[in-house]
Amino acid sequence: MIHQLIFAFPRPGMSEEAFQQYWLEEHAVRYASKIPQIRRYSVDARVPRRGETAEPLWSGMAEIWLANGEEQVASLQSPEFLEGARLDEPRWAAFWRSVVLDTATETVLPGVPDDQVQPGVKLVVLAKRREGMTVEEFRRYSRDLHAPLVTALPGIRRYDQSYTQDSWYEVSEPPFDAAYHLWFDNPGAVDAMEESAQHARVLADYDNFINPRYRHALLFRQNWVIGPRSR
Repeated sequence: MIHQLIFAFPRPGMSEEAFQQYWLEEHAVRYASKIPQIRRYSVDARVPRRGETAEPLWSGMAEIWLANGEEQVASLQSPEFLEGARLDEPRWAAFWRSVVLDTATETVLPGVPDDQVQPGVKLVVLAKRREGMTVEEFRRYSRDLHAPLVTALPGIRRYDQSYTQDSWYEVSEPPFDAAYHLWFDNPGAVDAMEESAQHARVLADYDNFINPRYRHALLFRQNWVIGPRSR
């Protein structure tokens, strides 16, 4: 299964609120969700954080699940993509600022069953391995040494690790090696977690395997278009 992550930013002159609304209510419904190969699809809207002053790198993230590479190629060749979703993108997204990753996702700490909506918000941390570390070493460190620190964070409800697929390294060096998904009940729970001693340990551990120039964290609220429903 390919778990594709697409990070996007509003086109010039469009507010973040209008961008998120168009993506969820227009683009996702009228275009992207019509692509037949897409198995699951969500639009995750950025949640502003307290004390933020700088412009965010991205204002939303799409999550797209496809069965395999063959179906992904078919999706990109489909009329629903070529004549629909692709042509619609410049109406709302600054495509030159978009970042796309094809990943394989591993659940470390399960939340509610996957056929139900995960409640709350999730902190997504994008990471690039530190210089001199191989991809295999990075992944092993993430799984064996870093993950236990993250799952001990106060208030964490679910934790996934999404690794950039091997095929990307056959072409060029991808912008990121992993995306970590940390779920919490609400933004207040994230604030409380970040003030904890355990979070300080997680931050200190990042320096052991992540290049600090290429570590970015954003908070999102997931909105399902194709996928589980609340029960």
